[in-house]
Amino acid sequence: MRVWAMVAVGLMAAPGAWASASAGKVCDVREFGAIGKGVDKDTAAIQKAIDTCAANKGGGVVLLTNGTYLSGPITLKSNITLSIAPNASLLGSPDRADYPKFTFARKDTVQPLVSAVNAENVTISGGGTIDGNGKIWWDYVKGVKDSGVLGTDHPRPMGILFDHCKHVKMENVTVQNSGFWQIVPYYSDDLTFHNLRITAPPSPNTDALDPFSSSHIVIDHVFSSTGDDNIAIKSGAINSPGPDAPSEYITITDCTFEHGHGLSIGSEVAGGVQHVHAERIHFKGTDNGIRIKAARDRGHDVSDITFKDIEMDGVKNAIFITEYYPSNKAPEGDVEPAPVTRLTPKFHDIHLENVHAVNSASDGIIVGLPESPVFDVTLKNVHVEGHSGMEIAYAKLTFDDVTFKAEQGDGLTVRKTAEITAK
Repeated sequence: MRVWAMVAVGLMAAPGAWASASAGKVCDVREFGAIGKGVDKDTAAIQKAIDTCAANKGGGVVLLTNGTYLSGPITLKSNITLSIAPNASLLGSPDRADYPKFTFARKDTVQPLVSAVNAENVTISGGGTIDGNGKIWWDYVKGVKDSGVLGTDHPRPMGILFDHCKHVKMENVTVQNSGFWQIVPYYSDDLTFHNLRITAPPSPNTDALDPFSSSHIVIDHVFSSTGDDNIAIKSGAINSPGPDAPSEYITITDCTFEHGHGLSIGSEVAGGVQHVHAERIHFKGTDNGIRIKAARDRGHDVSDITFKDIEMDGVKNAIFITEYYPSNKAPEGDVEPAPVTRLTPKFHDIHLENVHAVNSASDGIIVGLPESPVFDVTLKNVHVEGHSGMEIAYAKLTFDDVTFKAEQGDGLTVRKTAEITAK
């Protein structure tokens, strides 16, 4: 595992991927007509600065300093650094008409606040803030059924989208209050997210960071407190006809997650997810901690997954690994197997080491399917204390120094469909 992790980090640092942008032209958006008072829209001026820098050989740096820049969607180009100073913010327009129709993941939606499509060597940095002004969008979907599904008739803009991009870096910025998912790499490769703060109040579908069919990603020193997943790794879609690319070679280190749905893989993993390593993650009051989820209509191979040195306090579900999503319980009694298809989940080679959780509402579940049990799962030095215990079904696991404690009922319930080997 550590071999590929080092390779992934090496990819981030190699070939001087961002040198060309930092060495190019400097374009202060005020010189292109931006006001930065948070009242008049600066969209055209910001986009003109980006386009001017991009036309320069070697690209350049687009500067936002000292102000609040009210803007509709802007599009970044290759070899561009968007530098938002600590005293500056990019604030999403509150007018829904400013967000034109846009296609993402084969679905109709609206254009993100910030996007880059088929671009390379893109950086967002500077210490400032990107604020999606999301309340107008959260109010827009109150009471709307399936408003969190792509393709709805109430679409909302993502905060930042990297679509089919390479060599991307975000560091030292705050991203907050997006209308929908906040940062999304989609079919992109070689991305680093370092020293970020990603926040939203309780709000619908404000996932912090969602790698989607993307690879060679480093997520390091990220704080997130949101209304949905703190991180959600995805590939493919529900009932996807395929083909779908996997998400793979992802390292997540030294992160802190507060409000949110935890560190998730899934539920939409029709392209598979492999080679994910999460280490030194702290959860405080999230709905979930470690969560791997899929169902018969959205699964594929999920393997070589490692969680190490994980601390949780006050998490509702500490360990949640299930091929029966969205249920949060093991099925009652025996379940009839279904035919194995391209979308059948296959969870295996999953390893948890040095995981400690206290004050959980539930220790969790580990549940496979009768036609595709979860297998090759190891837990080493794992100790979880909660109100209710752990349930395991349709799974093969190995325990080494493992305890599950419950205030009510059994700490560990192992169904006859499960097999545990204790060291």
